[in-house]
Amino acid sequence: MKMQLRKSVLFLLFVTVLAPIVLYTDTLGAYFTSSSSKNEFMEDVSTFTFAGEVRPLNVLPQESSTMLKEPLGVVYSENSIESSSNYSDASSGENTRITRQLTEESVEDKTTNSSTLNNNKQSTNENPIRQVTETTREAEAETEKEISVKAEQNDVKKEISSQHSEPIPEDVSDKTELKHTSRNSGKDILREQVKPKTEKQNEQTVMPDARVLQLRDQLIRGKVYLSLSGTKSNPHFIRELRLRMKEVQRALGDANKDSELPRNAYDKLKAMEQTLLKGKQIQDDCAAVVKKLRAMLHSAEEQLRVHKKQTLFLTHLTAKTMPKGLHCLPLRLSSEYFMLNSSQQHFPNEEKLDDPKLYHYALFSDNVLAAAVVVNSTLSHAKDPSKHVFHVVTDRLNYAAMKMWFLAHPPGKATIQVQNVEEFTWLNSSYSPVLKQLGSPSMIDYYFKNRRGDSDSNMKFRNPKYLSIMNHLRFYLPEIFPKLEKVLFLDDDIVVQKDLTALWSLDLNGKVIGVVETCGESFHRFDRYLNFSNPLISKSFDPRACGWAFGMNIFDLEEWRKQNITEVYHKWQNLNHDRSLWKLGTLPPGLITFWNRTYALNKSWHVLGLGYNPNVPQKDIERAAVIHYNGNLKPWLEIGLPKFRNYWAKFVDYEQVYLRECNITP
Repeated sequence: MKMQLRKSVLFLLFVTVLAPIVLYTDTLGAYFTSSSSKNEFMEDVSTFTFAGEVRPLNVLPQESSTMLKEPLGVVYSENSIESSSNYSDASSGENTRITRQLTEESVEDKTTNSSTLNNNKQSTNENPIRQVTETTREAEAETEKEISVKAEQNDVKKEISSQHSEPIPEDVSDKTELKHTSRNSGKDILREQVKPKTEKQNEQTVMPDARVLQLRDQLIRGKVYLSLSGTKSNPHFIRELRLRMKEVQRALGDANKDSELPRNAYDKLKAMEQTLLKGKQIQDDCAAVVKKLRAMLHSAEEQLRVHKKQTLFLTHLTAKTMPKGLHCLPLRLSSEYFMLNSSQQHFPNEEKLDDPKLYHYALFSDNVLAAAVVVNSTLSHAKDPSKHVFHVVTDRLNYAAMKMWFLAHPPGKATIQVQNVEEFTWLNSSYSPVLKQLGSPSMIDYYFKNRRGDSDSNMKFRNPKYLSIMNHLRFYLPEIFPKLEKVLFLDDDIVVQKDLTALWSLDLNGKVIGVVETCGESFHRFDRYLNFSNPLISKSFDPRACGWAFGMNIFDLEEWRKQNITEVYHKWQNLNHDRSLWKLGTLPPGLITFWNRTYALNKSWHVLGLGYNPNVPQKDIERAAVIHYNGNLKPWLEIGLPKFRNYWAKFVDYEQVYLRECNITP
């Protein structure tokens, strides 16, 4: 329909305007001899009026030769440049413009169009009317091509729309159309389309959840007006303002998004805005408002600081406290253990405990449930469980409970041993400097004195667990396992996700311990754990050296014995008797003791942070051999991160009778 309409218009134009002119070609040729008369003619014809409407003719020039500007991206042919130099300035400017237009329209088919351009240039010089008519025909052919392309695009749009619930936006088809039209006309269309589109985008760019933010802002402004002297003296306004604030608070509730607001929220917002305008009229002292806002900001910052401090204290307190269920469990297990006969209190396969050809694990824990998860998760991924031996060391209070758990839930074909640290008679204060320090009054005072009001940036180091020798047993592995060559040390807050047997076949290249380094660009380096203001530390270590993690470490006990690592540990513990080199804990002395004696493992062996960092990448967790809940947010505590809890909980049988009796639930 559009093509027929255009043909009718062009035919009528030719009959009414151009045909009579052709009859007077000689007169018209004389008219074209002067550039001024030609320009007048072009201006008259280009603004031809049809049906009372002014419609410019695209095939005729729209600017005079004096105002003609070179468009961007013009493609010139050599012939057009040569021909333009052979004629007058006026006719050459016109010819060059037509050549550029035709060249741009046919840039996709250069060979065909170059011959067309040459013919057009010759005919232009002989007869301008023929140039106009030929250009008109080309425009008509181009229009037919555009219409056919648009029809194809509409068919594609319909087909795609039938496959999707939402219709295809019009601007998509418009952009596709531009690829098939001429470049010159494409630029004009693009300017016409992009401008309103940009304006529309600016109108639609609204801050998300703006209404919620506006309601909160109104509450703050209301609090300001409640406290200003000018508005305080107006009881009617104060009553109205308080009423509006209550309404806004009810409407706002716990909403964080506009979609969560009730339907009447906008009405409350408008009513509150009217009341605030009244307050602005009553109290127009801007200086007083600014002063009050600054006071409110300072008060809010102070409250935030206090709440952060309280949160930190309560988090550490929760981490130190044993949940009721985990306190009940060892008591229940211990009572069951002491009801057994002596012959029932032993584990099978004791002959495997000292076999260096097997895979030996060292696990030091006073948490029965956590130790059970470590053993269960390791065996569930072991290729040959019969070759795995678990050495569990616990304290006197949990020894019976730990044994009873694994007697009641034997680890299949694997071998297990439970030992009491009190039975290590060789481990005493005369042999171990750390035992002597842990029993000192100053150390006990540091941990147990009430310091809630004090500010301690290293509060995590004041956890009483550091008073337990259980935390330092990792530095006495050769003494605990004198007949073994390699031992894999596991913390009780880890979960094993892959078979670990490949670690025993690693060549540590003369190093003592295999570790996963934890340093990033500016954290987890030596200067974070050690006091480099002390000359003993600054002369011996590099502050930018990369830190590493305990939790999953393979130890070469033979190299340990050769390099006398235990004595190195004792030496530095004696130097740190006043805690001037590092705060308490096991990682700082571990960094010092195994300095230049570590073998870096691939990071996928050991992924940390699940006990404090909610942003641990999911892909890192899924490909990790061991995931570590280091930090205060342990998975067996209520404060544990919910998104990571299931990795641990799936290895706990909550239907087990002891867990149900102690009300331990997921």
